[in-house]
Amino acid sequence: MKLFAVFKYIKGYWNHAWMNIICNVLFSVFSLFSLVLVKPFLDLLFLHDEAYYNEVLQKGPPAFTFHAFTAWLNDAFTYHLSGLISNHGKLSALLFICIVIVLLTFFKNLFRYMAMFALAPIRNGVVRDLRNRLMDKVLHLQLSYFSNEKKGDIMSRITSDVSEIEWSIMQSLELIFREPLLIIISLAALIMISPYLTLYVFLLLPVAGLLVALIGKSLKRNATKGKEVLGKLFIAMEETLSGLKIIKAFTGERFVSDKFKSINEEYTKISVRIYRKTDLSSPLTEVIVTAILMLIMFIGGRMVMGADSSLSASSFITYIIVASQIIPPVKQITQAYNSIQKGVASEERINKILHAKNTITEINNPTEIKSFSHKIEFRDVSFAYNRGDAGHVLQHVNLIIPKGKTIALVGQSGSGKTTLTDMIARFYDCDEGAILFDDVNIKNASLKSVRNLLGMVSQEPILFNDTVFNNIAFGLENISEKDVMEAARIANAHDFIMQMPEGYQTNVGDRGTKLSGGQRQRISIARAVLKNPPILILDEATSALDSENERMVQDALQKLMQNRTTVVIAHRLSTIVHADEIVVLDKGRIIERGTHKELLALAGTYLKLYEMQTIK
Repeated sequence: MKLFAVFKYIKGYWNHAWMNIICNVLFSVFSLFSLVLVKPFLDLLFLHDEAYYNEVLQKGPPAFTFHAFTAWLNDAFTYHLSGLISNHGKLSALLFICIVIVLLTFFKNLFRYMAMFALAPIRNGVVRDLRNRLMDKVLHLQLSYFSNEKKGDIMSRITSDVSEIEWSIMQSLELIFREPLLIIISLAALIMISPYLTLYVFLLLPVAGLLVALIGKSLKRNATKGKEVLGKLFIAMEETLSGLKIIKAFTGERFVSDKFKSINEEYTKISVRIYRKTDLSSPLTEVIVTAILMLIMFIGGRMVMGADSSLSASSFITYIIVASQIIPPVKQITQAYNSIQKGVASEERINKILHAKNTITEINNPTEIKSFSHKIEFRDVSFAYNRGDAGHVLQHVNLIIPKGKTIALVGQSGSGKTTLTDMIARFYDCDEGAILFDDVNIKNASLKSVRNLLGMVSQEPILFNDTVFNNIAFGLENISEKDVMEAARIANAHDFIMQMPEGYQTNVGDRGTKLSGGQRQRISIARAVLKNPPILILDEATSALDSENERMVQDALQKLMQNRTTVVIAHRLSTIVHADEIVVLDKGRIIERGTHKELLALAGTYLKLYEMQTIK
């Protein structure tokens, strides 16, 4: 049943859940006890005299009967109260009743608090676990998944949707264990007092339940739509913060603002509908339940004032007080039901991530590649981002990259250069053919062992909002400052790092915005130097730099490439003239290969690309 689907997240927290359930049961029991005492209290004040209590004492204590628990409880209390009156008088008995009611109220609220006390670790623990699961899933999903998803929408699911699950769990526990129990105990007490009046309650109370179901069904539809629009809001915010420089440069503030306001207005309208429906259910339910109680009061009053007096005045007042206690739990159930409906909508969105199929997986007992000895081989590799595409990104690629050699990939944008290097790291798996490290198919190797062999420096340096030290040592453990400084020296980064306010402990800002492009790239190179991988992938690492920074970065790269197998993607052909082999790609196929001189002599595509860049 989808209504209670969120219960599966409680796994591991049932010790707290049982404590919550037990405390809710005790809360309900003490609530009933404090109400049942109303009848003897009224009888003491208005109805019975000392002769009546003496008669009760003569009969002796009542025998316990489970099927008439409420009546037994009333009779037992009356018996002990009679003894108190006989020995100490009515005033002492009145004081005793008042003290008992205060104590019962204290214990009722104590167990109410303890129930919520036990619920707190569940609510927050489930949120923590869900966010951890979502983040782990996001980290392990293949890159192609994110080409069809928006970062802002994923952020919305990890934040607001998870929070809805938290509320749903709290409301679910109350909906199942506390509120229904209160209603059941109250109804049981009502049956004990007057089965005839309670029959009307059973006949009329389902009207409120039908109303709750109708509103809840409508609320879920609106909640689902609201979550989708909230995801668009997150997307708009993320894009705005990421693209502020372009927005300002192109004076696009008005356009971005109008777009955001439009989405925000749509979300506001949906939220208004959700709140109105949520807020409508509780007062409507209360009106209906109150109308039922007034009908009961009229019928009960007629019974009290009738000739046969089939119901005593004290029993009738007690009945009304107990019956009135049904209103709060019924209202709580309506609110809980609505919260659960919103939680179900959030769960469906979260499951789109949690149940997303990960196409980059490991086989059972994968091979651990501990070293790289001979070559990387692309054996008749074909690949398309979407299965069944007519146009493959790579088509029947055969390529051998010998250990210790530098292989350069060139070609126009969209020719498949970056995709080819991404497949070495197994960011994507080939549709046909195989990629082998020393004759081991990387699909049969563990992902960690494959990626431990690789270092990568990309066109856009990726830095995290952390210190210089942590960015260079990223992904590595037990790294000393001496090792980090040595890597920075090799990358020509040590000098500018030492000039920063806190040296290696300086925070680089969001995506490294406190640094220049050349500085960011040299820190990325230092990261690769520190990892010291046998295989290096350079994806247009100098294309976005000016001439001075390019020279410094290129010098750092030459140091990094020494004694390593290197795959270089380059648009600036002047940077790869000394490569051991240059591979020219076009529309996913290798069309030329050879050294710089051999390709110039071939007078083909490479020569045209080279001449375009060398013509002044």
